[in-house]
Amino acid sequence: MEERIRAMIGRFVEESPTGRFPEDGQPYFDEPLVGYAAADDQLFDDYKRIIGPFHRTPHEVMEIGFGTGVRAASVISWILPITQPTRESNRRETLYPSQAWARTRNFGEQLNTALRRHVTEWLAEQGHRAVAPQLEATWREYADTPAGRASTWSERHAAYAAGLGTFSLNDALITPRGIAHRCGSVITDLPLAPSTLPYPHHYHNCLHYRKKSCGACIARCPAGAISKQGHDKDACSRYVYGTAVAAVAEQFGVTQTGCGLCQTKVPCEGGIPA
Repeated sequence: MEERIRAMIGRFVEESPTGRFPEDGQPYFDEPLVGYAAADDQLFDDYKRIIGPFHRTPHEVMEIGFGTGVRAASVISWILPITQPTRESNRRETLYPSQAWARTRNFGEQLNTALRRHVTEWLAEQGHRAVAPQLEATWREYADTPAGRASTWSERHAAYAAGLGTFSLNDALITPRGIAHRCGSVITDLPLAPSTLPYPHHYHNCLHYRKKSCGACIARCPAGAISKQGHDKDACSRYVYGTAVAAVAEQFGVTQTGCGLCQTKVPCEGGIPA
């Protein structure tokens, strides 16, 4: 079943007409990475301490979706790697995201939302309950938590639990396909074999933490939101959701632009740095 799910997700991303730039038909994303975590994994309880008590466990999300007593069995997580041409276009930028990056953030995330719905519907057809946490009606994002901007379900932390990557100085997730990506997840009552966690530490893929070197993302941040001490989520959010949108969103025909400068022209852009 794990391979069937992986193939189903890959087919949807490859074949969906909403997954390509309309002018030339080139895809927003490369082939997805897919991983699995057990709903009972201790990490999901730990996230209530690490992120905040508002962060939900898979069981809590399932009960919200299907009623008290309904238990989750697995979390399906995926990474949608941003294509090389889009990454290359963003490397050249120093202040605002490139048009291709902004459109991938806007329209590519619409594909990601459609993928969440597709996975839940596919699982329902197989006779299993499933819910996408970010599509659940009570999902919300908080701007002021001790950890900075955070939500009731973190896609990046789900991906870490599913063995898909580790965190970085700029708080993003470095996967085998790099740091430039979108990610999503679905919770289900279908038991699936958990992926192994191949990394010895939750910062292992980041050269800054692993080798006490790099820090390339610091210089790439136009908002000054990254330092050797970490990532200022508030400063980042003000720039990504305010400054950058006001500067280029109308010009690019989008409502969300992202930024991604710290995810391009860095050693971890397209893979785990040696």
